[in-house]
Amino acid sequence: MRREDGQELQRFEPRVIGFLCNWCSYAGADLAGTSRLAYPANLRIVRVMCSGRVDPEIMVDPFLRGADAVMVLGCHPGDCHYLSGNYQAEQRVRTLWMVFDHLGIDRARLYLDWVSAAEGARFADMVSDFVEQVRALGPAGGGSASREGLSRDEFVFRSEIARRVAASERFRWLVGRSKALCERGNVYGERILPEKVATLLQGVIADECVRAAIEVLAAEAPVSVKDIAARLGISAQIVLEQAAYLKRRGVIEPYDVLGRSPRYVLRGARA
Repeated sequence: MRREDGQELQRFEPRVIGFLCNWCSYAGADLAGTSRLAYPANLRIVRVMCSGRVDPEIMVDPFLRGADAVMVLGCHPGDCHYLSGNYQAEQRVRTLWMVFDHLGIDRARLYLDWVSAAEGARFADMVSDFVEQVRALGPAGGGSASREGLSRDEFVFRSEIARRVAASERFRWLVGRSKALCERGNVYGERILPEKVATLLQGVIADECVRAAIEVLAAEAPVSVKDIAARLGISAQIVLEQAAYLKRRGVIEPYDVLGRSPRYVLRGARA
């Protein structure tokens, strides 16, 4: 492909990390190989015993290491060798999509699907289709060349927030319990509607994203509530509430006062 000035245009080749369960999707990939089925070499496979072992934090980590997209492939529903591992994977991915939506990261960069050991052709087609989809999205942190329009630094910043949210206690508890809350109820046996659980998740995600952003910024340099609010584009009151929480928990600590604004650093990061 050439531009009007005659210079060669370099084709974007996505870097895709795939987490494949040992018993089904990895076996399907192996069948695609032994059957000599062609699919893009953009995929780098990580073999796991079960898709349910892929923690949300691990799903985000490749984006911090230069990946443009992540695939999570497991056994078909009802065929998991560990009974419910693929259902756990689905819940984690769907919840992580909510985090991506909140942060302005395109959820299409995180893909979930099922492949059996006998579906080599399906695996090859799936990878080919997904790589083309990621090409349309553009490079992660590619600025105007990507659908999100985020610079590399901004993309990494938001991905680090997503990673910290995925590692937070409240987020993990609610993700792990959401299915049970809908089907079996709380400790009083009261079932919670899926819509109510989704609302709870959205609230937790909003809070944890602000807390994670404060931690990231306070780890880099002393920062005030006003600075954080301006950086995130939210009200200072929201930042103040979450900063007060982190201060009580001993996560951040006062550093100095600039003008009338106290500045904070991550605990232990004092210069």
